[in-house]
Amino acid sequence: MSPSHKTYDCVVIGGGAAGFFGAITLANSPPGARVAILEATKHPLTKVAVSGGGRCNVTHNCFDPAELITHYPRGSVELRGPFSRFQPRETVSWFEDRGVPLKAEADGRIFPTTDNSQTVIDCLLLAVGSAGVEIRLDSRVVGIRRNETGPRFSIRDEAGAVIDTHRILLATGSSALGYNLARALGHTIVPPVPSLFTFKLSDPRLEGLAGVACPSVSATISAGGRIVTKTGPLLITHWGLSGPAILRLSAWAARELHTAKYQAALTVNLTGALSAEETRELLREFRETHGRKRVASGCDALPIPRRLWERLVAHVGVSLDLSWSHLSREQLATLVEEIVAGVYAVRGKGEFKEEFVTAGGIALEEVNFRTMESRVTPGVYFAGEILDIDGVTGGFNFQSSWTTGWIAGQALAEAMAGDIAIQSSPR
Repeated sequence: MSPSHKTYDCVVIGGGAAGFFGAITLANSPPGARVAILEATKHPLTKVAVSGGGRCNVTHNCFDPAELITHYPRGSVELRGPFSRFQPRETVSWFEDRGVPLKAEADGRIFPTTDNSQTVIDCLLLAVGSAGVEIRLDSRVVGIRRNETGPRFSIRDEAGAVIDTHRILLATGSSALGYNLARALGHTIVPPVPSLFTFKLSDPRLEGLAGVACPSVSATISAGGRIVTKTGPLLITHWGLSGPAILRLSAWAARELHTAKYQAALTVNLTGALSAEETRELLREFRETHGRKRVASGCDALPIPRRLWERLVAHVGVSLDLSWSHLSREQLATLVEEIVAGVYAVRGKGEFKEEFVTAGGIALEEVNFRTMESRVTPGVYFAGEILDIDGVTGGFNFQSSWTTGWIAGQALAEAMAGDIAIQSSPR
């Protein structure tokens, strides 16, 4: 048989985190399985390379499956079972058993101790090589044909090579290629839209304050008739707003914001959790004890950076020279409203360069999450971001890729073991 026409037990389409993990898991059990990874580009694991600013945010320090699923705007229900089988604890053990020690940072993100994504890439490449998996680069798949006899599928790539396989693992991420292949196999594709992005806005309250951060805010977005609130740190940027609170909002309201063409009202409570009345009382007490201080100098009891506080004071019409003792009741009420319910007009989306995440993909009801096998086309399995699953920033998207890749690999191995048993049974 020519090199351009080979037969495998399983072909993995997509050389990313999920595809590699599935191939490694499968090829190690049963030994001797013929497995190939087809990667459309010259370089596999490109997303691993750039994640976490080049450090690779492998997973998150969250070891309770019930809590873990709360970090997934889409797919949380479906992932509950898979996370009970393979969660961050197993991910950490998997890498450390292969010579990649990991560390958890204060915010829960887990990185290799080398702070270098190449460490993770080298580990995965070594594991694939040790398992005997063949990697075929520059192999862009253009079609999959179902066969009535012999191997179930014939795969054709852009160069004209034909590859026969008994099973397929589709792990092409959010590429249009994977969606088209899945659609041709009978699957429904939930239209992909961006998730995890920053907000563009132009507001005099924020001009010149790029780099100023608030430690904890409560932010609410109103778009498409839906109201979503998330909490976390907030970062002022040259183009608008970023930080965990904004990224979480973008994820949970991804579809509504897309429909609204990223035009929405954003309300921010800069205290994080205080109500208007609690904030008002706190400022009253501060006025009584610090009456001679200027209002513009800030309030030590509130976690609002000095430069932003000055801008808010000016925005509500309070003179920067006014002392707290001369602040009127009406001015106090206006300032409180600005602090706990300041409204900003979102006029577009930016990018979050460390993550490339979409909401959308294979409709989840068409996948068996005990095995990751298609309910539409037997013999086809899915893993990673090709599914309509996405998590917030912090290692959660990689974790769903490791988990679904591992489960698909396990299920494929069991299916192949069943094939071997049938073939070897006496007739």
